[in-house]
Amino acid sequence: MPVTTRLALLLLAALLTACAGRAPTPQASIPFSATNVHGNAEDVLFRALGLVGTPYRYGGNTPAGGFDCSGLIGYVYRDAAGIGLPRTTRELIALRAPNVGRNALQSGDLVFFATSGGRTVSHAGIYVGNGRFVHAPSSGGTVRLDSLSNNYWQRTYLDAKRVFNGELAHNP
Repeated sequence: MPVTTRLALLLLAALLTACAGRAPTPQASIPFSATNVHGNAEDVLFRALGLVGTPYRYGGNTPAGGFDCSGLIGYVYRDAAGIGLPRTTRELIALRAPNVGRNALQSGDLVFFATSGGRTVSHAGIYVGNGRFVHAPSSGGTVRLDSLSNNYWQRTYLDAKRVFNGELAHNP
């Protein structure tokens, strides 16, 4: 099945909620483990899209047990690319990885949101292209695809990070 057909089918699932995992404030920027990279952004994209429909579970980090937002990100990057990322949204946003402007997002970039108000990160997803991202929303939901152009996501958007950068992926 062509990529565009897969994306079109997955674009049908879009509801608004958020993953409000809380974590301690990181002390400094956080490195990530990329010593055995075996994938790329496209592998991450396809793995993330393949998990659409998986139930949300606070603290979840496996397809069998469900996912919260950061659990989904960690699982996808580890499984699809061999990259170990931190567990919480606050640690993820503190990664030693390049920040990316909204107009420069690429598939595989991490996108961050302040869904609890203010400017503190409380939710994250994986950008898949065409203004869409995959994420695990709040309790009762499932992993799904949403649009960054939606008013809610525009209002709560904070930042983005690029994990797949040649230098970072091989020299954490």
